[in-house]
Amino acid sequence: MLLSGLVTKLKPTLADPIQYEWLWDHTAHLVNDWLGKRLTLKFLGKIQCVYCGRTTRKSFSQGYCFPCFRQLARCDFCVLKPELCHFHVGTCREPAWGATYCMTGHTVYLSNTSGLKVGITRDTQTPTRWIDQGAIQAIPFLKVETRRHSGFLEDALRVWVKDKTSWKKMLSSTVTPLNMGEERAQLYDKSKSVLDQTGWSYQFLSEQSEITLNYPVLSFPETIRSLSLEKTPLIEATLTGIKGQYLIFDTGVLNVRALTGYLVSLTVGA
Repeated sequence: MLLSGLVTKLKPTLADPIQYEWLWDHTAHLVNDWLGKRLTLKFLGKIQCVYCGRTTRKSFSQGYCFPCFRQLARCDFCVLKPELCHFHVGTCREPAWGATYCMTGHTVYLSNTSGLKVGITRDTQTPTRWIDQGAIQAIPFLKVETRRHSGFLEDALRVWVKDKTSWKKMLSSTVTPLNMGEERAQLYDKSKSVLDQTGWSYQFLSEQSEITLNYPVLSFPETIRSLSLEKTPLIEATLTGIKGQYLIFDTGVLNVRALTGYLVSLTVGA
């Protein structure tokens, strides 16, 4: 089977194991069916901005050309540091987008990716957010009103819990399961006074259950080696797993999200 087109992110569906679809030329393909098969990916030398369609020599912020990267609110630094959101003062460069993306209910959560971490997501993005980051467990912690709101509370929680994932450990088989309910209760006891001092209102989601996430992986690599279509325009390898937004091959791992907007051909062999 030969496919070609602009790369988009993998679309996960919660199941046991998680089901991954990949859109090629407007047709969705179930990537789980390719496990154990030989894949050939070839970069065809073109990158197209996912917003304006302009051809660009380099992709910024996972799929944007430089002008869009400079102009769009969705590429602002406040996307990475939501406590810097400035929508409320009327300076958002995409107010319609900001109203949908930032001025809506958010969940502060705990997940187990390469260990316990804290994160935030729009209420409508669970469990997709947890799957995309490769969490094996996740549990809601706090409910808040806006993205900026969630950013301040997440920042307060960094005293006790990391907010980063070690992608290499996440892609290994050494992540130890945790009792997420206990972790949530202990963190709330430690942080409640600090959270209250921020002045931001929140709802403690003490009754919501954890979600366990099982990924379609035949085998994890012994050594994590990152593959790049820019450095190696032709990759031929056997697909052994899918976790987060990574394809796991017998020769290394490929971050699909980093290839958004790249023109690629894909051959699925036996």
